[in-house]
Amino acid sequence: MSSSSSVAVKGHCVVYTADGARFEVPLAYLSTAIIGELLSMSHDEFGFASDGRITLPCDAAVMKYVLCLLRRNASEEVERALLSSVVRTCHQDSGTESSMGVRSVAVSSF
Repeated sequence: MSSSSSVAVKGHCVVYTADGARFEVPLAYLSTAIIGELLSMSHDEFGFASDGRITLPCDAAVMKYVLCLLRRNASEEVERALLSSVVRTCHQDSGTESSMGVRSVAVSSF
């Protein structure tokens, strides 16, 4: 997470989680499968916000975990497993809860 400034540090993009937490994501991470899928899910769930905010359909704990995996250069296998868990949980929860929480993350090693 980062400070509440509206401007991102150079080379980063600001995103928010469903619970309102603010993150500055390195631009290099935007090309990863996990971030790409979260952005796609964000568009499906929230559409394009008129205020310009990008809100991801996960809570802060999940986003911290995703960023941790990306910082540690997790293997493609771990990235796919997390992505599978994220997508599966969001589809299962679509009738009861729109965003995913910590309970959705099944991958714990890399």
